[in-house]
Amino acid sequence: MVSRLSRHVAMLAFVVCGLLPWSAPRAAAQDPLNDVHTVPPAPTTPKDDRPVITDGAVTRSATTAPGSKIVVNVNLVLVPMTVTDPMNRLVTGLEKENFFVSDNSVPQTIKTFSTQDAPLTIGVVFDLSGSMQSKFIRARRALSEFLRTCNPQDEFFVVGFNDKPAVIVDYTSDVDDVEARMVMVKPANRTALIDAVYLGVNKLKTAKYQRKALLIISDGGDNRSRYTEGELKRAVRESEVQIYSIGIFDVYAPSQEEREGPELLRDVSEATGGRVFPVVDLQDLADVAQKISQELRNEYVIGYTPSNTKRDGNWRKLKVQLVPPPGLPPLTVHNREGYYAPTQ
Repeated sequence: MVSRLSRHVAMLAFVVCGLLPWSAPRAAAQDPLNDVHTVPPAPTTPKDDRPVITDGAVTRSATTAPGSKIVVNVNLVLVPMTVTDPMNRLVTGLEKENFFVSDNSVPQTIKTFSTQDAPLTIGVVFDLSGSMQSKFIRARRALSEFLRTCNPQDEFFVVGFNDKPAVIVDYTSDVDDVEARMVMVKPANRTALIDAVYLGVNKLKTAKYQRKALLIISDGGDNRSRYTEGELKRAVRESEVQIYSIGIFDVYAPSQEEREGPELLRDVSEATGGRVFPVVDLQDLADVAQKISQELRNEYVIGYTPSNTKRDGNWRKLKVQLVPPPGLPPLTVHNREGYYAPTQ
């Protein structure tokens, strides 16, 4: 108890001095969104061969041994993806032979295939604008539910935003750190959503793990950012980050920005192989958060060496086709749209 109290006192001293972001966050008496402006940086389980459609409990079919690592070099392109059925349920248990990938319309040879629940780095972009006041408590609980269903080895951070974004919880694997800090913040002011996502994507460049994801929890569009939507989309394309969004959208959005919010989140999420989960009933928030966590735990990851070896920095479009085993309905693959070739 004394040790925990000492840590809180020490953290308070850091916040008073304006030293944000910090590396060992704890609950503090001040809100960094009101006193610190963090500017975004400049531009062996037995194997079951049958596919499994899951809704709720998660079933995995692992093809790599627990603890193994994907060996990556500059010539290997990794494509994480999820597969869903017409009822939007997660499909697991597919094999390498069910997937075909093309790079700029040229078929490629899949060299690595994995469904392992490997650790990943997760950035959370959390809306703290004034319109979130009535939704904040449930959204905060949904965040806790998401983090507590993650792999214990995952690391995560939280970017909060209203008029400006700030890192309010730096890299940690301790859910208690996040919950203690989130209790102290309060929604207020306007919405700099684009700046916050831009900051989250850039912060993930220093992630511990190669697998990286961003979770956005927001109720509307942007009305305060310095960066443009085009600049954000470029940054997302250049990253290897999967973006998932929980959209707490109002049925009758009062402003143009809020009406455009769903489309903005959909565009940046689907471009990365992630998805938007709209929430109308706030009671569904925790279930949606848990569903996203399950998807991240049950991704297929294929790797291939591009037949085009030019290091020209050009955009290359990815296409993944799926040939499911007999008896399954039409399935949908969710994967990133493409990548930029290296320049050197």
